[in-house]
Amino acid sequence: MREWWVQVGLLAVPLLAAYLHIPPPQLSPALHSWKTSGKFFTYKGLRIFYQDSVGVVGSPEIVVLLHGFPTSSYDWYKIWEGLTLRFHRVIALDFLGFGFSDKPRPHHYSIFEQASIVEALLRHLGLQNRRINLLSHDYGDIVAQELLYRYKQNRSGRLTIKSLCLSNGGIFPETHRPLLLQKLLKDGGVLSPILTRLMNFFVFSRGLLQYINQRKKFRRRWVGALASVTIPIHFIYGPLDPINPYPEFLELYRKTLPRSTVSILDDHISHYPQLEDPMGFLNAYMGFINSF
Repeated sequence: MREWWVQVGLLAVPLLAAYLHIPPPQLSPALHSWKTSGKFFTYKGLRIFYQDSVGVVGSPEIVVLLHGFPTSSYDWYKIWEGLTLRFHRVIALDFLGFGFSDKPRPHHYSIFEQASIVEALLRHLGLQNRRINLLSHDYGDIVAQELLYRYKQNRSGRLTIKSLCLSNGGIFPETHRPLLLQKLLKDGGVLSPILTRLMNFFVFSRGLLQYINQRKKFRRRWVGALASVTIPIHFIYGPLDPINPYPEFLELYRKTLPRSTVSILDDHISHYPQLEDPMGFLNAYMGFINSF
């Protein structure tokens, strides 16, 4: 009699092959509503999804939201209405390769391209000369750092950034603890093709995960940008985050960026504070925005 694991393996192969060809599930009603209420613009032949809501009439304030990995602009839906009560325009996009935006492959995904897409969106909306508040999370934190670097260089056509609020992003490579799944997908190997399909091939692709390597390579550029600008900077932190662990991350953050203010949410809040504690997150952000 063959070993049991051989029999299980023989049974799993056809099941796995069938699964790999199952079409993705239909959108939930909430996601369908999110998609139909948004719009698309074209960046170098690629369609990029975005949301743009008009909030407070007469206010000049604009906030642009930058989502994390491996999700989309929908991450912000729980605080969206609250933001429209404070800002005149609330804008979010799905980065290339995420959400409802195009997912070209093969493609060399990079933080630099994502930052350029944000700039292109603001030009598309006629807001390239307006002062922008950036609110970011995770992967979006790194895109925000690149936008901040470009702003610091005072190059024409770049965003004029009024303030920056980061949240639970691995802005320091040395304190970032990627999940095992992220490591497997980034580094490849025999499991990579199976895992990428099982976890949504286009989102968990090796190309998208190269931002982890980019962050190490360009640490000086991106951390330096945070440390050298004079605009108001804030960090909202869920301390139970396994990817940016407490207290190592927070100690390094405060040491490196002593001018930045910090909001620490309740002990049980983890990596997605805007979803786990939307009211606490929103209150922390409004406290920051109303402080200058």
